[in-house]
Amino acid sequence: MFEYYTETLEKLKENSHFRNIKNFSRKDEKYIYIDDKKFINLSSNNYLGFADNKQITEEFLEFAGDKYSFGSASARLLTGTLPLYKELEKLISDLFHKENTLLFNSGYHANVGINSSITSRGDVIFSDKLNHASIIDGMRLSESKFFRYPHNNMQALEKLLIRERKNFKNAVIVSESVFSMDGDIADIQKLVELKEKYNCMLILDEAHAFGVFGQNGLGVTETLDLTDKIDLIIGTFGKSIGSMGAFAVGNKSIIDYLINKARSFIFSTALPPVNIAFSKWIIENKLPYTFDKRMNMLKIGQKAGSQSHIIPLIIGGNKETIDTCKILYNNGYFTLPIRPPTVPEGTSRIRISLTTDINEKELFNAISLAKQNR
Repeated sequence: MFEYYTETLEKLKENSHFRNIKNFSRKDEKYIYIDDKKFINLSSNNYLGFADNKQITEEFLEFAGDKYSFGSASARLLTGTLPLYKELEKLISDLFHKENTLLFNSGYHANVGINSSITSRGDVIFSDKLNHASIIDGMRLSESKFFRYPHNNMQALEKLLIRERKNFKNAVIVSESVFSMDGDIADIQKLVELKEKYNCMLILDEAHAFGVFGQNGLGVTETLDLTDKIDLIIGTFGKSIGSMGAFAVGNKSIIDYLINKARSFIFSTALPPVNIAFSKWIIENKLPYTFDKRMNMLKIGQKAGSQSHIIPLIIGGNKETIDTCKILYNNGYFTLPIRPPTVPEGTSRIRISLTTDINEKELFNAISLAKQNR
């Protein structure tokens, strides 16, 4: 009965595709501990250092006291909405100068729920080929047709729009702003031009940019002063904010539509109130004071050849990538091998994620060690 699974796992091991869950003793700020040995953590999305920060946790608990429970025990459309949830949604709406916001349990929940429901039969989605798996999964669940254009290739996207847009009723263009595995940035200005020219909705996933880019940490669209041109912006609390959950912000009709159609929202137990309170507290009380640190982190990333705080070191083969991670591990750096299907075949890599606590010397020492094995 289990032969298929055993054989599949053996093939994964043969091709250096096998994954397992790592066991950590503890984490704090930029360090991770394995059997009490300390490593600099270069694989974290804790960009601003808010997660696992004892001082931050103590400050929040002093503020929160016993006001917030640790479970909602219900979906939002049942009894899972307290005033606190609406307060966080209003805060996000006000920051982005949009009409309404909807909270989701994670970025994955948001992208699957939105991309599976925002279009229907007779509609179409145009998606960057390197968009996150959650976007791809959402499109696959949709009843609409979808096309994936070559990564960040606006000429190819326009050719697709010329050929296909006229064949469908409603059309959506969806892209990440900062691409999670490559660290490069979408041509958002051109995406806006194309969505207006061909009468499309534009959805932008700012998961890795929210809390990092922009004067107020709202993302790349804030940096480019294009926030008002994007129809639906998605962000997460599980990265820069150090909490959990996600949001979609846009006009009221789109948000009301998602409340009624996005199954990942409708059928999920709401996030715990304590997490909602923590996200709101961080955004109001901590995020506004991070500008200098964020800009320094981005500057270090740019010195390493990236457009952002995500730096891909492309090795190529699976085994070679795993071996490089072992060398870094033996030198006090914790990294993880990124392999297919997360990235295309032949482009296995180490994805370095900077945080505001990691300095330039630590980064370039790790890069030097990795390159010695290439």
